[in-house]
Amino acid sequence: MTSPTAVPLFLEGMPVVAHTRIDERHRPTGNCRHIVDGELVGTAAGLAICRGSDGGFYLFGCDADWNTVTDTWHESVDDALHQAAFEYEGVDLTWNWP
Repeated sequence: MTSPTAVPLFLEGMPVVAHTRIDERHRPTGNCRHIVDGELVGTAAGLAICRGSDGGFYLFGCDADWNTVTDTWHESVDDALHQAAFEYEGVDLTWNWP
């Protein structure tokens, strides 16, 4: 069994302010669907919230190696946290704050 990839300090050039792996502690709610290049994207392996240079916050859905796959923009960290909870049950209890 390989160990999980470490969470980077930056994603897409933005500092990571919170992150969580998506695993057996979580359940996709089905409230949101992400489409990338015309294809439906499945469950994220991890979520990260990053502080944007525009003053907002990005919620990234990532693969197992913390490559970004999806993103949503939010005015505040709380808004990004609410979006994550809208998408994944249990995520409220598993955030890590580096």
